Amino acid sequence: MESSLYEADFYRWTIEQSQFLQLGKFDALDLENLAEEIASLGKQQRQELRNRLGVLIGHLLKWQYQPTRKTRSWQLTIELQRSEIEELLMDNPSLKPYLVEVIPKAFKLGLSLVFMETPLKKRDIPSNCPYTLEQILDENFPDDIDRDFD
Repeated sequence: MESSLYEADFYRWTIEQSQFLQLGKFDALDLENLAEEIASLGKQQRQELRNRLGVLIGHLLKWQYQPTRKTRSWQLTIELQRSEIEELLMDNPSLKPYLVEVIPKAFKLGLSLVFMETPLKKRDIPSNCPYTLEQILDENFPDDIDRDFD
């Protein structure tokens, strides 16, 4: 029954599973699908971290490699992504070791953003991430990030 509800009405299935857990009705749980969904929640957190780092790295690249086109929007995106990453890591401290592992993947995402939004070409940008993890997360990097826009 639970598996068919899982496939037919996922939202209702989640409500039922939550109620079963709260009421201690463990034998009513759809354990197979519940385990799969719990595992996917962890994957979603990793994906969110990778995607936010990708956007952050992409904007750092645009900032560095298009110095005459810097905008307040880029600056605010950099600040927002750093803030969201910090919050994500505060809520999920076990993701911190994943940061070093995910930077190459995030760099590729950042490159895609740069190539979609700018006239820059592959030859204009290094083939590996030019930033350390510390630089990526440092609110004072790059040095002119606090510049004022009119």
